Amino acid sequence: MRILNDCRRICQLLLFAAAPAWFAAPAMGQQSYTWEQIREKFLTTNPTLEASRIGIGESHAQEKTAYLRPNPDLTVSVDQIDPFTTNPYRPLGVALPFASVSYLHEREHKRELRLESAKKGTGVAESQLADQERTLLFNLRSAFVQTLQAKAVLALAQENLAYYDQTLKVSRDRKQAGDIAQVDLDRLELQRVQYESDVQTATVNVRTAKIQLLTLLNDRTPVDRFDVTGPYEYAEKITPLDELRQTAVDTRPDLRAAMQSIDKAKTDHLLAVANGSTDPTFTVDAARNPPISAYFGFGVNIPLRFFDRNQGEKARTELDIRRNERLRAATEAQVFSDVDSAYATLTSNLTLLRSYKAHYLDQAVRVRETISFAYQHGGASLLDFLQAQQDYRTIQLNYLNLIGSYLTAASQVNLAVGREVIP
Repeated sequence: MRILNDCRRICQLLLFAAAPAWFAAPAMGQQSYTWEQIREKFLTTNPTLEASRIGIGESHAQEKTAYLRPNPDLTVSVDQIDPFTTNPYRPLGVALPFASVSYLHEREHKRELRLESAKKGTGVAESQLADQERTLLFNLRSAFVQTLQAKAVLALAQENLAYYDQTLKVSRDRKQAGDIAQVDLDRLELQRVQYESDVQTATVNVRTAKIQLLTLLNDRTPVDRFDVTGPYEYAEKITPLDELRQTAVDTRPDLRAAMQSIDKAKTDHLLAVANGSTDPTFTVDAARNPPISAYFGFGVNIPLRFFDRNQGEKARTELDIRRNERLRAATEAQVFSDVDSAYATLTSNLTLLRSYKAHYLDQAVRVRETISFAYQHGGASLLDFLQAQQDYRTIQLNYLNLIGSYLTAASQVNLAVGREVIP
């Protein structure tokens, strides 16, 4: 029995020693990504972008099709085959063989214009892909900021809970010493549920934000093994509005696509005019027609375009030029609107953040510490202490949410400009 108890004790010690390693294993296997790593991973794995890149390859294939020459036509016939001739060994003696080759000659540089139109269509598709990438990166950046914000709120909730638990410990000691009443201690302990609830809510928000980020990345990594890291702070200086406007005009892919669409519409109009011209078909033939042993000939087929001169396409493509010009003007107006709106939101958040950092954060800490010290020494009431705790919690939480709003507004500015001007 003693040996059995010793073995049991040894197994318990081994299990107790191995437990920390088991619990540490998920943490050790957790991989943390920076924004640059998240963005690179997204650009290489997102299925929507991969499908759009395949579309670019299809546009390049259409360029080859557009520049193909017309295929020549070959015609071969044998007429007057007489199997009932008086000479059964020569059924083809009076046959008339005929062969001809014809080729359509395209005039007015139709092939070159088709190729040019296809290449410009590829350019428009590439700009549209860049615009789609711009929008998806904004969604990714928003999810990344949301994850950082949820982590910061969780850290604040844990810090508030730890501080409150320390206060409860001191209050219990005061209750043992008869310095405070039982009802005051009960009220303090009842308030703890709010801080505990904050921790649980923040924990759920962190997991939810990570799940959303993993969904955008098309990643099946377990949430416990995935994390992000990065500075959760704001920048004091931002780029002036005029410079942001000019950068947006130079780099916005949707504005570039609108301008390329105008250029393509002009090429399509030239192609429509060229398609209204006449294309001759040249034919060379050879045959045998007794008593002539053999002969060859040459012919030209010229369509007489009295009625159909491609008038409809000419008018349509000319109108399409004007339509794309109006769309470009509307897109440019939208670009300025996006930049101005995002910049206004960014500066508003920045103004509030400066006030919080210069005054309110320090004041909230100072008030909480002062009231807590006074309460622990009987110089402040319970209501004053609880109000000071609530004010500190509210100010700190508002500050973290303002930083999240600032980072989201910065992402909105990057979206409006067309490239990352605010890291």
